[in-house]
Amino acid sequence: MSELRVNPTRMELTRAKRRLVTAKRGHKLLKDKRDELVRRFVHIARENARVRKEVESSLKNALRRFALARSVMDGPTLESALMYPARSARVSMSRRNILSVQVPVIHVDEESLSKTLQTYGYADTPYELDEAISTMADILPQLIKLAEIEKTCSLLAEEIEKTRRRVNALEHVMIPQFEETIRIISMKLDEAERSSIVRLMKVKDMIAER
Repeated sequence: MSELRVNPTRMELTRAKRRLVTAKRGHKLLKDKRDELVRRFVHIARENARVRKEVESSLKNALRRFALARSVMDGPTLESALMYPARSARVSMSRRNILSVQVPVIHVDEESLSKTLQTYGYADTPYELDEAISTMADILPQLIKLAEIEKTCSLLAEEIEKTRRRVNALEHVMIPQFEETIRIISMKLDEAERSSIVRLMKVKDMIAER
């Protein structure tokens, strides 16, 4: 590891020592932040897996029923039945702080969650279509929650990677550079001090001989 290019003076030595102390303190803080981010990420990722499993199970059931309904319905009738939404919701978004990471929080207005509406007549539609639309409407809040959790996981993963790179840069580049700089400056100052002592001794001997 190459040292920093500075003049080998005591002032630069003091400055390098201070920067080394700061780098080590920053390294420790970033490592602690990285470890806590990973812990939070694992917790949220488990919740994400649970919610996703529930949503995918419901979607699989709904799509199966849609396929059954489509097999007995003609295209225009099916499109007409699905033209209007069966359920609506009013949402708002805010943010919360997780270790300096701003993650989204999606709020669903419970009062705005309308009941599932059948926007078509029952005469020309099979029972499977009713069940599929009802299932899709029921998982709307879960879909919103899943979107919030997955975005949070994505942002935390990005921050973990940034923090990991900073930790590695401090650990493998900056701190070794400061330590090598301190070693080189200290060695050169000691060498200069020894040379000065030798010169003083020679001057003393010359004065003594006179």
